[in-house]
This record gives sequence, structure tokens and C-alpha cells, in this order.
Amino acid sequence: MLAALALGVAATAPAAQAEGPTVRGELQRLQDAGELVPETATGYRDAYDTAQKTLKKLTGFRHAQLRAVLANLDATAAGGLFTPSRLRAEFLTVQRNRAWWAARPLPRAGQRTTFPGSQLVWQFYPGQGWQIQWLATFGKANALWSIRTRDDDLRGLLDEALGLATQRAGGLAFEYLFRFDHGRPPWVSGLAQGTGLSAFSRGAVRLGEARFFDAARGGLGIFRTPPPAGVLRRTPAGAHYLQYSFAPRLRVANGFTQALNGLHDFAALANDDEGRALFGAGEAALRAELPGFDTGAWSLYSKPGAESDLGYHKVLRDFLGGLCERLTSDRQRADASQQTGGTPAGGAPAGATVPDPALYCDTARRFTADLTTRPTVAIDEPPTLRAKKSASVRFTLDKVSFVTVTAVRRGRVVLSRTARLGRGEHKVGLRPAEAGPLVVSVRAVDLAGNAGGARATVHVRAAAKKHRGD
Repeated sequence: MLAALALGVAATAPAAQAEGPTVRGELQRLQDAGELVPETATGYRDAYDTAQKTLKKLTGFRHAQLRAVLANLDATAAGGLFTPSRLRAEFLTVQRNRAWWAARPLPRAGQRTTFPGSQLVWQFYPGQGWQIQWLATFGKANALWSIRTRDDDLRGLLDEALGLATQRAGGLAFEYLFRFDHGRPPWVSGLAQGTGLSAFSRGAVRLGEARFFDAARGGLGIFRTPPPAGVLRRTPAGAHYLQYSFAPRLRVANGFTQALNGLHDFAALANDDEGRALFGAGEAALRAELPGFDTGAWSLYSKPGAESDLGYHKVLRDFLGGLCERLTSDRQRADASQQTGGTPAGGAPAGATVPDPALYCDTARRFTADLTTRPTVAIDEPPTLRAKKSASVRFTLDKVSFVTVTAVRRGRVVLSRTARLGRGEHKVGLRPAEAGPLVVSVRAVDLAGNAGGARATVHVRAAAKKHRGD
């Protein structure tokens, strides 16, 4: 699943040198205020100076990557955003990038790696260098939780992640420190943070360490805080939790669903009232929004936005399946508690209503069926065309597909065009060279490889005769 996930396209141009407070000046300010001990401040200054020296020796692609990392740090300092908790991840990012671009091989776009002595997952974003990939890191933690012989690794990874958490939105947050789409660092993601809630809550139970529940509880801050500090957007139905704190108008279905899965896990495992309240408000909003992400033949990635690619379609299906399973289990436990007089799911108060899982179960099943359903193409009633005159044939497509339009006259292909098209109405321009029937075929292959199509015969009249004097 993680291989299919991405957070979008990173900005390729490095941030410009920011005006205002400098990295060295801000480190001195924090040291003078007693917020950084001199040894720590000196270590950060040395890391920055060493990276600047390395930058002067680099050229081309390597120079651009390290320069972007340092420019992001400069901009954070200039914006007055240096805080002691944030600096741990900031300067670790500088050190990792300095070492890599000085000597290591050029990575491919999107490549992920870990470094010796660390379990954190890093990802290469062209134009932004190596960055901590929190979604993949917490996905790895959840995978370790599923393997009962890896408890020491799970504890180590959770401790390492917790050591890089930032004080934000009245709690703890796991920040992304690079420019991304239209967002400037530091920003947070409801998707990544929700995945982290699951990892910390599961780790608390598996390892018998309540401090990981405390970490997850601290992670609720961004879910009760609106952007740009948090990801909360109030809706008429409840609360939407954003994919990106820098994009308050963007609604991403898979990220919202996974945020709810994380909130559910924390609320249930920690028996936490605030977690239940945040989950309840979000679930009510998703229940109202989800039908708008189902086209009937495929899923939408976002609103506003286009249809999901194959990976995101499967990810949304899987996250919805996870929510279906959680709520189905809640219902079963609630039913059992009514018969025995015990405590309902997740320690919820007696008589608490468990949301109906049917919407999420049914939508996940439909999205699975979409993976094996052929695209539907319908060609409008073709007009009668005239030779040597431009016109068009219109058709409708029900899901995103690779579409090939061909026109054949007397067994010979006279036109062939291929493009990736989304659902909806489309048209293909024609300019027949001569009169006679023209067979127009539209073949669509969806992102899962299913093929469908339609054909129609277009009648072409002879070219209009030129009048004398024309």
C-alpha cells in the first residue's frame, strides 16, 4: 500500500534566500534566552556551517538539492519559526543531505531509504533533497506492530520519531520541512498524523508503555486546530481533517479516511473521550462527503479535482475497508454488550450509538468492482459531415481511461489519436477528404487494464461545389 502513496509533487525550484533573521542569529537568540544549551546551539551552527562549505564545492544537480534544503532552513529562520523542538528535525535534515550530496550516488525521484543506526524512512523529492517521510515511517511502525517478533524495533522506531516531534497546535506534530505544491515548510498532514496515532496507540498496548498513549494524545492537537497550524475544517455535518495544513480548501478522500482510522484506533485503545469526539465529528463529515467522491465507475482523488489514479483508487478503497472493519467490530461489540451488560466498543459510554458501517463497506466493495469493470463509451448520434469541411464527433466516457479514436474509410485508417481522458463528454475533430461512409471507433482502456469501446458510421457528403465567381 505504501508504495502507491505519495503526497503529491514537490516544488522543483529551491526557495529564494529569505530576508530577515538569520540561522546563526536565531540560534544565538535561543541560546541567550536559555531555550538552547550552548552545546546544542554550537552543534547546530557547526552543522549549518559545514553544509554551507560543502555547498560551495558542489555543482549542478547536487548543488541544487543541498541549496534547496539550506534555503528552506534560512526561510524558516527568517519567518521567526525557530523553536527548540523543531530544530532537531531541521538540522538532522541538513546533516543527512550534506552527507548524501557530498558523496553518495544520485537517487531516482521518489526513492526511499534509511540511514545506518536509524529506522526513519526518508524520501527524495527532486528540487528539495532528502526529507523525512512521516507517512512511510509510521506505515513502517504499523508493519512492525503486525510482526510480534519485532517489538524492540517497534519501540526503537516510535522513540526515534517521538524525539523529532514538534510542539505545534497545543500538542505534538510530525512536520514536513520542504516546499511542496503551494505549501511552504513547516506543514503537517492529517493523513500522516492519523497513521502515527495508530502506530503509537498500538505500540502502547503491545509494549505495555503508556507513554506512547501520551504521545498519541499529544498528536490530537492538529485535529482540534484550524489551518495553518492544524488540519481542522468545520463543516455543516461535523469536521473535515485536511490532507495538508497549507491547503484549507482541498478535500482529499483517502487522507481524511485514514485520519479517521487513526483517531478511531487511539480512541478505542486508549479509551479516550476527546479522541472519540474528534472521530465522531469527522465520521459525520465523511459520511456526508463520501458519496461525492464516488462517480459510479471510479473514485475522485479530491474535491476540487480529478479522478484518482490507479494507486490512489486502491488506497482509498483500502482505507475505507479499514474503516468498515473498525465500525463493524464496534457494532458487534456493542451488540454483545447489550446482551451481557458489559462495556461497549472502546469503552464508550453505555447506550452510545455506533455509526453504521454500511456506507464504507459498500463503497469499498464498489471501488473493488471498478477494478474489473470495463469502461463505457457512448458515441452521440453522429452528424452528417461534408468532405473537406471540419466537424466533430462527440462521445461520453464513464471513467478515466486511455482512449484511442480511429476513423476508417474502405478498410484504410485515415485518423488515429490516443490520449488519457477523464470521465465526461469529449469530441474528436474530423475533416474528411472525400465523400463516403467513415467508421469511427472509440476504444477505452481504463487504468486497471479493462477495455471497452463503441463505433459508429459517419456519413460524409461530397464537398460543396464552388459557385462560379468563387
